[in-house]
Amino acid sequence: MSEDQSSRNEDGVEIPYEKLDAQTLRNLIQEFVTRDGADWGDAGGTLEEKVAQVIRQLKQKKIKVVFDLQSETANIVPSK
Repeated sequence: MSEDQSSRNEDGVEIPYEKLDAQTLRNLIQEFVTRDGADWGDAGGTLEEKVAQVIRQLKQKKIKVVFDLQSETANIVPSK
């Protein structure tokens, strides 16, 4: 397997967040920020503030939405 194929399998398929239905994106972000083990530490803030922070990071291309073909799940991961 080439390095490109290996990276693609690890990262999944990038989904432009702008192409997602607004409610679907919001649900994905809410699940992400409330997930057990999420590394929010003692950042505090309301759910709305955390969602807004994730949206800002998506717009700044610091993070991206990917779809894992093997597990058939979407996730938010750091951009490389």
